[in-house]
Amino acid sequence: MSELLRIENLSAGYGEAVVLHDVAFALGEGQTMALLGRNGTGKTTLINTLAGATRQHGGSISLSGQALHKLAPHQRAAAGIGWVPQERNIFKSLTVHENLTAVERPGKWNPQRVYEMFPRLAERKTNLGTQLSGGEQQMLAVARALVLNPKLLLLDEPLEGLAPIIVEELLRAIRRITQDEGLAAIIVEQHPQAILAISDHAVVLDHGTIVHTDSAAALRSQPQVLERLLGVAR
Repeated sequence: MSELLRIENLSAGYGEAVVLHDVAFALGEGQTMALLGRNGTGKTTLINTLAGATRQHGGSISLSGQALHKLAPHQRAAAGIGWVPQERNIFKSLTVHENLTAVERPGKWNPQRVYEMFPRLAERKTNLGTQLSGGEQQMLAVARALVLNPKLLLLDEPLEGLAPIIVEELLRAIRRITQDEGLAAIIVEQHPQAILAISDHAVVLDHGTIVHTDSAAALRSQPQVLERLLGVAR
């Protein structure tokens, strides 16, 4: 399996404040990584750093051999980064369809394909972003990232605050995107068991450093390790 992403000796944060310290890992093409840790450990900062939304103090990031850390956020999107931040960042004054066509890039993911994956969006494609529920906005945020036709999808707490039925819909969609369609992803989530079940690898952060790496299946089968690292056994 070819390597897709490589991070070496990464330090980053906001302004002069350094949040991440000497982070290093690699991810292969088509693989999914669960990025775990307690609140405030640097998970979102790492996702934001990959997307180009923080200040990098040291180290390197490469995507398919391209030096990503030298690129502006819009250039990283063109290079293959699809980012779904916690804030979702949809265009609330545009319709669902306009949100998709405004950012669409050539490739196998187009509005019609994401409508097939998210029928709720197909039903609401003429609705403005402001007229969507929180779960529908999250679906739209994922769909917008997909129509960029990225090499790597970054999902920052995609299930946060959503109704159980929407959580199940999104989990099914993420499983299809990653396992069936083979799109590589890094997923931050506060519900470790749900994400470990659809991931290949797991990385746990604490105080901005990696404190544990393992296969997702191995970590999922060790509730005592989850309890020690995250304070949750389930």
